[in-house]
Amino acid sequence: MSGTPPSAGGFVRRIGLFQATAINMSQMCGIGPFVTIPLMVAAFGGPQAVIGFVAGAILALADGLIWAELGASLPGSGGSYVYLRQAFQYRTGRLMPFLFVWTAMLFIPLIMSTGVVGFVQYLGYLAPDLGKTSGDLIGLGIIALVVLLLWRGIEHIARITAAMWVVMIASVALVIIAAATHFSPHLAFDYPVGAFELTSSQFWIGFAAGLTIGIYDYLGYNTTAYMGAEIKDPGRTLPRSIIYSVLGIMAIYLLLQIGTLGVIDWQRMLDPNDIASTSVASAVLEKTWGKGAADVVTVLILITAFASVFTGLLGGSRVPYDAARDKVFFRPYAKLHPRHRFPTLGLVTMGVVTAVGFMIGRHTDLATLIQLLTTVMVIVQALAQILAVTVLRKRQPGLRRPYRMWLYPLPSLIALVGWLTIYGYADKNSPGRHPIEWSLAWLALGCVAFVLWARFEKVWPFGPREIREEYLDESEVEVLPA
Repeated sequence: MSGTPPSAGGFVRRIGLFQATAINMSQMCGIGPFVTIPLMVAAFGGPQAVIGFVAGAILALADGLIWAELGASLPGSGGSYVYLRQAFQYRTGRLMPFLFVWTAMLFIPLIMSTGVVGFVQYLGYLAPDLGKTSGDLIGLGIIALVVLLLWRGIEHIARITAAMWVVMIASVALVIIAAATHFSPHLAFDYPVGAFELTSSQFWIGFAAGLTIGIYDYLGYNTTAYMGAEIKDPGRTLPRSIIYSVLGIMAIYLLLQIGTLGVIDWQRMLDPNDIASTSVASAVLEKTWGKGAADVVTVLILITAFASVFTGLLGGSRVPYDAARDKVFFRPYAKLHPRHRFPTLGLVTMGVVTAVGFMIGRHTDLATLIQLLTTVMVIVQALAQILAVTVLRKRQPGLRRPYRMWLYPLPSLIALVGWLTIYGYADKNSPGRHPIEWSLAWLALGCVAFVLWARFEKVWPFGPREIREEYLDESEVEVLPA
């Protein structure tokens, strides 16, 4: 058996390196930096907020190298589901992949919902009289349109994504160029007193909040890993698409952040009644090139936001497919569209959850929504995958690894510290919201659901524990007693 198995379940490998990198970058950029620059400034209390984007890039790159090794070695549909299934089957059966799918069906659509919130937020620049109800209806319509466009074959989607990637590059490039033409070092580096006081607990609370916002802006570097069964030559394409997209977006974000701070007084971003706090990129264009140019670039930003939701639901809808096919999730999720070969129920479900998350985000605040979705994701995906790399190196030493993590285990240790910092400071950065408690409650509920599910399916701990090492050169199945 080949170390890189053919696509399973009817998927077709049609996505190359450029399209894979474009999918990742479109999902990573999206509306994120355009709405979180003011949030980052608020977290740090000044233009030293650029630290947040640098820290986020370091965490994204370290974590991306983990995804790169796992994705190249285990190029199946579902990403983390496949990795956790392979790594933790030896002791806990199907528990970890079940819990991942359980949480992914929540946090992936929540990430997409923030993109739709940002879309409506920037739309308010073009339509200042847009009411709350009208904005809600437009956001729900956007989600319905995304699902409709995804209701087709992957070869058509790849072309749509490449076109959206060009628009995304154009939108950020215009904002960066506009900022460069009117850049003021005095504004960009107008640090308040005590901005870099490392002995202050407030600095580290702000750093943790900034790191959370920063990694949120980089999320999406792993989108193609969820589509491993549809990637050409995944052993080479997946690692490169992840690394290229992280480095490319890091450069874009730093130019965007510093350029924006060099045009707009950072204190304006803290005023909820100022356009700079909700549509900072539009404010940059209006101040530098005038209202007409600001309107045009705002339209491009809206398309970019749409592209991020589009690519996110594209990758996310594949997550429950492998789990359902392996009887670790509800079986109807294993069905593909008879003609276009995409998972229909996964797409519809994530579309619905995105709509619910959008409505929640519209009636709370974006920073809280980011905090909640991040804490839900950390335990079962981020921390579990760090452990999975080490477990698989020990349990499956013969696994074909076209890419091995650089400087192992240093990236794993950096990622571990970063994710623990985000999780540990979650409650302090969201007073009264209790994101840690909510994440633990959701995890506990998932454990209860697994026990009921395992009893119904008669698997571990109520039946035999199956060991499937299908990605090894010599495929073998070992059934162990419960």
